[in-house]
Amino acid sequence: MREFLTTERLDPTKRLVVERTKDFGEIYEVFDRDDAANQSDRCIQCGDPFCLNKCPLHNYIPQWLKSIAEKDLEFAFKLSNEPSPFPEVMGRVCPHDRLCEGDCTLNDGHGAITIGSIETHITEEGFKNGLTPDFPGVTSDKKVAVIGSGPAGLSVATYLLRSGVGVTMYEKADRAGGLLTYGIPNFKLDKKVVERRVKLLEEAGMQLVLDCEVGKDKTFEEIANSHDAMFIGVGATKAKSAGLAGERAPNVYAAMDYLTNIQKKNFKVDYEKKFDFKDLNVVVIGGGDTAMDCLRTAKREGAKSVTCLYRRDELNMPGSKKEYKNAMEEGVDFTFLASPKEVILDEAGSAIAVEYVKTTLGAKDASGRQRMEEVKGSETRVNADVVIMSLGFDPVVPSFLAENGIETNSWGGIIIDEETHETTTAGIYAGGDCFRGADLVVTAAYDGREAARSITASLLK
Repeated sequence: MREFLTTERLDPTKRLVVERTKDFGEIYEVFDRDDAANQSDRCIQCGDPFCLNKCPLHNYIPQWLKSIAEKDLEFAFKLSNEPSPFPEVMGRVCPHDRLCEGDCTLNDGHGAITIGSIETHITEEGFKNGLTPDFPGVTSDKKVAVIGSGPAGLSVATYLLRSGVGVTMYEKADRAGGLLTYGIPNFKLDKKVVERRVKLLEEAGMQLVLDCEVGKDKTFEEIANSHDAMFIGVGATKAKSAGLAGERAPNVYAAMDYLTNIQKKNFKVDYEKKFDFKDLNVVVIGGGDTAMDCLRTAKREGAKSVTCLYRRDELNMPGSKKEYKNAMEEGVDFTFLASPKEVILDEAGSAIAVEYVKTTLGAKDASGRQRMEEVKGSETRVNADVVIMSLGFDPVVPSFLAENGIETNSWGGIIIDEETHETTTAGIYAGGDCFRGADLVVTAAYDGREAARSITASLLK
């Protein structure tokens, strides 16, 4: 260990831009054993590891780095899969620069260990060598219903099944995975990776019910009456509004609608053809990871031009630096310090441009963030054949919540006991974006894991 003085940080190899923008294949190659071992060997095994403390799941990062440095794949696989329901997903989609790698001690002049890439390597190499997570089979007569098959739902199912508790999962879409399937593009997360995890859960005893919207295709009460506990993980998919004049034009779209339809297209199933943006000028409003996904998807779909409007500067973008860099490499145009004011319409009511005003960043507010100030008389327009709004998401509030005494807060988030994840109705738990608002995959996975622990403690006492 501690080879950081002689071995530099190594990022995984990326496919060439001219190749990767022609398809939706993942752009990063998975580390081989030698690269993973050499990078792991850089770890200094801190007495108080910041990487572990910054990870919402508190993954055993130093421990599995040591195991990989010593080429003990089996132990690393067990360590990695213990606190995390799907480490090969986290290794691909987590914003490591803001979490584990961002707090790596070696950032002070040497370059953080490539933790995320090693995390992906461990499970992929493990699966390749016949390793699988341990499941005992369903050993309890208790049954738990999980509504929603996104990160939180898959996580709670994982840890319930590890405790021998039966799980039935209800998903309104035609495939399981939620955000992992229909919200994150293939070039970041190949859907075969998600399908493999779902298959593992089914083999462990999970019953998966697709094309079933609770409250419509099956009543909440019917499900509740046939299970001993329930977990709600329906996510947050309601697009936030900018309140701009003209934003209701027919060619102004919500980010998730766009990403979902292009994924359906990639699955070769029916999708709305209006989302074919080939040879069009596309403008995306927003600066988070979902905005980056839309921008990079539009490039792959053959858009004539792809422009991002963001009201602050590059340093203040909420999205991952890695995703911003990838978008830049792929030819996306970024206009920073630009606050959209209006969607300009033609006589037929369709969007033809976005008017924005230039901004500057002034004094810091109470939170420590610089205030955004508009520059008078700086109005500018950018032409647009289509506009994608990517300003974040709020939870959709199903009617069955209030009907069953499950309280929500002012913005629609489900209220839970944050220690147990139980809602205001006994025996019903919740977690993920429907509780937090739009957040990270890793925090949803954490909620699912902790809720499962509470549920098993209650049912198996």
